[in-house]
Amino acid sequence: MNGLGDVSLLKNGKMLLALLVLDWLFAGSTDATTHEPGFTGPIANVTTPLGREAILACTVHNLSTYKVAWLRVDTQTILTIQSHVISRSRRVGVTHGDHTWFLHIRELRETDRGWYMCQINTDPMKSQLGYLDVVVPPDILDRGTSRDQTVREGASVSLTCAATGSPQPQIIWRREHSKSITLSDGIQVSSLEGPVLNISRVSRQHAGAYLCIASNGVPPTVSKRILLTVEFPPVITIRNQLVGAALGSDLVLECDTEAYPKPVSYWSRDNGEIVPVGGGLEPQKFDGAFRSVLRLPIKRVMSSDYGAYKCVSKNALGDTEGTIKLYPMPKPAPESKNVIQRMNIVADTASEITPFGTQDFRLQDYNRAISMDGCGYGFLLSLVILIKITTSRG
Repeated sequence: MNGLGDVSLLKNGKMLLALLVLDWLFAGSTDATTHEPGFTGPIANVTTPLGREAILACTVHNLSTYKVAWLRVDTQTILTIQSHVISRSRRVGVTHGDHTWFLHIRELRETDRGWYMCQINTDPMKSQLGYLDVVVPPDILDRGTSRDQTVREGASVSLTCAATGSPQPQIIWRREHSKSITLSDGIQVSSLEGPVLNISRVSRQHAGAYLCIASNGVPPTVSKRILLTVEFPPVITIRNQLVGAALGSDLVLECDTEAYPKPVSYWSRDNGEIVPVGGGLEPQKFDGAFRSVLRLPIKRVMSSDYGAYKCVSKNALGDTEGTIKLYPMPKPAPESKNVIQRMNIVADTASEITPFGTQDFRLQDYNRAISMDGCGYGFLLSLVILIKITTSRG
């Protein structure tokens, strides 16, 4: 029995020892896990404009004697270890405080965009990633963007605008001075989105400055001004083709011309003779964008001034003319003098009533109501006598 008891005791002892070892190992493992360094939280992704400074933060705990390093993932380049900068770039720096290690990248470039790793040199090593996005304000490229355009009226034209930036910029077209953009179907809009502005059947109303505006949410927004010039032959508009004038009077003949390129415009007589500058005939011209007002003042009209006058306009695309005929008119008759401007008849007594009203009776401007012929004068004279008789009897 003693032998069996010793064996049983020995087995129980070995089991107890095994349990103690396992407990120690488990406790040691738990302690090691509890006190190993680690990351407190993930690295926040950072978005920073071009040229500014970006800062990525990595927070750790239980670092003890371990070290923190920052690396560039795509190139596997070590940038910093602890407080030391390993990178040769003067733009890279590192600071730390309150268990947080900050990677500084100054004067950001587009090439700095990408993934960065914060690493603890445990075995196996621990790491986590953060992304740096570099945003770039829009820029309009000369190459791929239209320059000023000159087209013939009735033709088609396409204006293009190429822009770069990050994110990719949005392109909007507007006209200068808030004018409307007329589309092919005649619809007018204040703005149009897209890199290309197509205009078919160009008219002179399309002429002017167009603005290509690029924006992507990163200031500043940029724009480029593109001038569209529309060429067309002269068109003349005459409001009054027949003008009458009396001898010795003054007048001005006038015609409107529209054309581009700028036309040569002048006045001529019906015999083809160009009206000279000076004397009583002095041509004047007032220019607008593509509209001109051609005026011909004629002072103290003489008999030789009557006849046809031609307003002529020419440019490289064509020529046209309009005619005004000046004809004689009789001089206006002088206005008749008012025979009676005002007549006041006042009786001696101011309170009595006469058959014609109160005794303060005023007859004014009778020449406006009664024709001044023989009957009118007779009626007026009779009326005055009757009023005098009535007042004298009273």
